[in-house]
Amino acid sequence: MQTITLTRPDDWHIHVRNGAVLATVLPHTARQFARAIIMPNLKPPVTTVAQAEQYRAEILQALPEGMDFTPLMTLYLTAATTTDELQKAAETDFVHAVKLYPAGATTNSDAGVGNIQAIYPQLAALERHGLPLLVHGEVTDDDCDIFDRERVFIDRHLRAIVAEFPALRIVLEHVTTSEAVQFIEAAGPQVAATLTPQHLLLNRNALLTGGLRPHHYCLPILKREQHRQALVAAATSGNPKFFLGTDSAPHLTHLKEAACGCAGCFSAPAALELYAEAFERAGALDKLEGFASHYGADFYRLPRNTTTVTLTKTAWRVPATIQGEDGVAITPLWGGEELAWQMR
Repeated sequence: MQTITLTRPDDWHIHVRNGAVLATVLPHTARQFARAIIMPNLKPPVTTVAQAEQYRAEILQALPEGMDFTPLMTLYLTAATTTDELQKAAETDFVHAVKLYPAGATTNSDAGVGNIQAIYPQLAALERHGLPLLVHGEVTDDDCDIFDRERVFIDRHLRAIVAEFPALRIVLEHVTTSEAVQFIEAAGPQVAATLTPQHLLLNRNALLTGGLRPHHYCLPILKREQHRQALVAAATSGNPKFFLGTDSAPHLTHLKEAACGCAGCFSAPAALELYAEAFERAGALDKLEGFASHYGADFYRLPRNTTTVTLTKTAWRVPATIQGEDGVAITPLWGGEELAWQMR
């Protein structure tokens, strides 16, 4: 197989930041994806419909002329979020979900939720209005090993949320463990998950082999090989509960290569090619279109895209650095390394 033509895909989990970083990274996503669920963890976070509308306008303003791309906005859930604001969000045509960050779980999550049960009234409102809940599924207890945080969150919180709100559509973002895969498979059709390219391609050895690799550091952190294999099996299974969400998360190179480096992998410049790499290694390129182009749109109750993209079996090297204005320099995932597939 020398070419693959797919229905144009969507990215159901991405960070595009704002300002000069937004202008630098957005074209890479818009080149490949028709739509993307935009994460709200800015400083300050996007907690209201008015802020989401303003952020959407900023994204569209940064979009290069001639590119066709639709940002799908989200709100950042806090203990102070009102049910009226959630109803207002559900009534818009541009807010498509609400994001739950446990406080302190990842980048810009300080305003997140400390007591999960305290936001049950907000979750009831989401269920009532048909607005999906997107979950960063990790506990943040100091006494919980970082490699166990996803599993513990599922057992401690997510099982209870699913049982309490059986009609609430939930996406467990960037799943990383076999336990998460098993949970999603056993749950009803209202519960789904996104999978990132780094978690499909890398295990935790990639953080440390040959030295510390800061551009492989993300949260949730890479796990053991047995977990990576479980994620690949889920992604390539044809199960519509698993779909593409890059969690592409740009940070300036000097902030990644630091004494306390930021968490996040900037995969946008080669996102679809990285997924093709993972699917080809698994002998499952025939399953890529459903995962990348169909299942997410179906879950979000949006029409599938009607245009196509084509990948060609052409070796190329991912740029070592992505440069932007105002001194922006970002190292992409797989930067300087070769990939076998390229989108033209």
